[in-house]
Amino acid sequence: MTSAAPSVVLAGGGTSGHTSPLIATAAELERLRPGVRVTAVGTARGLETRVVPAAGLTLELIPPVPLPRRPGVDQALVGVRLWQAVAAAVTLLRRVEADVVLGFGGYVSTPVYLAARRLGLPIVLHEQNAVPGLANKLAARLTRHVYTAFPDTPLPHARYLGLPLRRGITELDRAAARSDARSRAGLDPERTTLLVSGGSQGAASINRAVLGARDSLLAAGIQVLHVLGPKNLTDETRPTVDLATGAGYHPVGYVDAMEDAYAAADLMLGRCGASTVLETAVVGLPAVFVPYPHGNGEQARNAALVVDAGGGLLLPDAACTATWVARTVPALLADAARLRGMTDALRGVARVDAASQLARRTLEVVA
Repeated sequence: MTSAAPSVVLAGGGTSGHTSPLIATAAELERLRPGVRVTAVGTARGLETRVVPAAGLTLELIPPVPLPRRPGVDQALVGVRLWQAVAAAVTLLRRVEADVVLGFGGYVSTPVYLAARRLGLPIVLHEQNAVPGLANKLAARLTRHVYTAFPDTPLPHARYLGLPLRRGITELDRAAARSDARSRAGLDPERTTLLVSGGSQGAASINRAVLGARDSLLAAGIQVLHVLGPKNLTDETRPTVDLATGAGYHPVGYVDAMEDAYAAADLMLGRCGASTVLETAVVGLPAVFVPYPHGNGEQARNAALVVDAGGGLLLPDAACTATWVARTVPALLADAARLRGMTDALRGVARVDAASQLARRTLEVVA
């Protein structure tokens, strides 16, 4: 490795599915190589504008290049916008004297990959989902340094590494942290807890089902920590307490430290983005996964690793109704032996050292 501190540019944004592994890997880069220069690249539209600076990382923005699914003006402008974004990325890579680009996919990554290719810089990429996204499908043809979170992701040169996770997740002892985590969230430390999460933006179908089943859940003595998505907090989602049981409904827009939410919960109901699937597997939290019904089917494929092992259940989006939640969730939470069996089934399903391994292999590229 060169004696000078290397400059590593990390590209990824839009949702927590891209920003969470980026942040986890950045922390390991700094741990493994003190003095390393780390620059994250995103766009003004993504979650990265808040969470990346909050993690203490330098964030640079380039113009977004959305890929509209329908013909129209936006589709006609893709070529011009991509050229502008690549030009901005080239300028950025030169300014920070980049030695390597590490990309996590998402629409911000494509211009950075192309800029790195133009400048002759090595590219390392990590694909989070079992079904790869468009940006990484392209980039996998530009490099042999291709790593995946799932063992069977179809990409050229792919090597299974696991998903980079923060140490707050990989080192979490749910049982030891449970009482304090519940107290910090305003929950009853001793009460059975359902965590509901539709990802960083929330999930409308899951939110509707849980709100429709809310009274039944509270009447069963189950308290609910509901991560709705920042735009979904309304008068309908105000905190509620069942006067007979004392169980409360606790809505929040977003959770910065998901390890606290996982520690507080006995069961999770939510979408199955890669981060959610593999984080719950690592911490041993049983889950009911409801795949996003659109797109290329990657969420159902993500969940298969855990569901096949016996650590989670798969519920089609159309079947996620208030009736199902009100009937099934209390029965599942009342079955302590089944929950223990699901937790036991999760042991060893997910790798816990992917962040350090990806950081190490990225640094080796510029050795």
